[in-house]
Amino acid sequence: MIKLATWNVNSVKARLPHLLRWLKEAAPDIVLLQEIKLLADDFPSLEIGDLGYNIAVVGQKSYNGVAILAKQPVAVEQRALPGDGSDEQARYLEAVIGELRVATLYLPNGNPVDSAKFSYKLAWMERLRLHAQALLDREEPFVLGGDFNVIPSAEDVYDPAAWQDDALFRLESRAQFRALIYLGLTDAFRALHHEPHSYTFWDYQGGRWQRDEGLRIDHLLLSPQAADRLAACEIDRTPRGWERASDHTPVWCALA
Repeated sequence: MIKLATWNVNSVKARLPHLLRWLKEAAPDIVLLQEIKLLADDFPSLEIGDLGYNIAVVGQKSYNGVAILAKQPVAVEQRALPGDGSDEQARYLEAVIGELRVATLYLPNGNPVDSAKFSYKLAWMERLRLHAQALLDREEPFVLGGDFNVIPSAEDVYDPAAWQDDALFRLESRAQFRALIYLGLTDAFRALHHEPHSYTFWDYQGGRWQRDEGLRIDHLLLSPQAADRLAACEIDRTPRGWERASDHTPVWCALA
C-alpha cells in the first residue's frame, strides 16, 4: 500500500515544526507540497531527509514553490507545466517514483477576476488539461495532486452564494476543472465520500476554522490505472488545529 498526501503548507520555513511532526505521525510514503515560499537551496533538506525522504524542489523566493518528498528515489521529469516557456512561476513539479508518476501543482488563485490574474489562471488550467491528456495517452498510473484553487461544486463551500463571483468558484474555473475530470480522471475524495461540507482550507480571518466555514480546494486526481488501486482517501484535519497552522490541511489517499 502506498500512502500519498498533498498539503499546501503556506511557507515551509514558518511551518517546519508542523511539517516534521506530521511526517512522523502520519508517515506518508509520498508527499506533494505547495506554497513552500522559498528557493530550492533554502529548503530544509537535512531535517526532512533525516526522516527518510528523498526530495525534489522547484522554488521561488517568498512566493509559490512546490516540492515532492518520497521514501523511494524521485526521478524528476518536469519542473514546469508544459505549454508556456515564458511562465516563470514555480507551480508545477512532476516525477516518477517507483511505478507511479506524480505531479504536485499550485494552481493560480485568479483573483481579482477583472484582472490578468484570472486569465492567467484559466490559461494555466487549459495547459494542465492538455498535459493531463498527454499523460493519459501513456496509459500509466499517475496522480495530479495539490492546491487547485477551485471549489468544484456548491457542496464544497460553506456559503456558495457568497463565493459565486470569486475566481475559485466562478463558472469558468469550475468548467475547466470539470473538463479535466471528464478526460477520465477520478477525484479521489469524492470517489469514496459523498457527504457535503468536507473542507481542506479555512481562512485565517473571521473565525472560519472555529465555525468550520471552509472550502475544498485541495485535490488528488487519479488516472484510471491509479483509480483502480484506490483503497482510501481522507482529509486529515488535525494539523489545521495546531497553533500557527497553515490555512490548508493535508489530504491523503492509499493506493494498493
